[in-house]
Amino acid sequence: MFAKEGFTVIAAALIISAVLVVAGYFAGGYWAWLLSALAVFIAGFTLYFFRDPDRKLPENSDNLLVAPADGKVILLNESIRHDFFEGACTQFSIFLSPLDVHVNRVPASGRITQATYYPGKYLVAWHEKASELNERAEFGMIHPGGTPVFFRQITGYIARRIVYHIDEDDEVKAGERFGMMKFGSRMDILVPADFDLKVKVGQRTVAGETVLGVFK
Repeated sequence: MFAKEGFTVIAAALIISAVLVVAGYFAGGYWAWLLSALAVFIAGFTLYFFRDPDRKLPENSDNLLVAPADGKVILLNESIRHDFFEGACTQFSIFLSPLDVHVNRVPASGRITQATYYPGKYLVAWHEKASELNERAEFGMIHPGGTPVFFRQITGYIARRIVYHIDEDDEVKAGERFGMMKFGSRMDILVPADFDLKVKVGQRTVAGETVLGVFK
């Protein structure tokens, strides 16, 4: 299965690949091999990048915080402040390399109360100021038990486009697809400071499957 957000790019890549193969055929010799190899790389990488595998949600997922993205946890900040929370909160960040699945999934069940897009810069995704300065989409939600959860898609130096399909007042389920970030990026998740988190720096995550915490 491929991400619907990538259909246009996939079509363009396949057309370019076909043109390269035809050009190589007419050029002959060394150029035939070189252009054919380039065509295979372009088509193969594009199809690989926009893959969208099915994921099996853990049991009782409505009471769990699940990973919204594939990648590696690169940051864990405790006892910080954010306007979406009345008290202190904890933030952790997942970095997506160009080889990770880039389809994003909702981290928890509940109601979306904020969905805001911000244009910005393209600092490398692991830069400490990327959460504030880079192009990003921010989402606030309330779990049925009343716990607030905040998450954001952030572009990186390579990623130049954010796509999302959720809006304010939407009712969502943990693990549902909601968008993607193209070609390397970062996902931030913030929860109250007393939330039962199960996250550590260096941990690998699988969107929709890895359990990151439990709601009380």
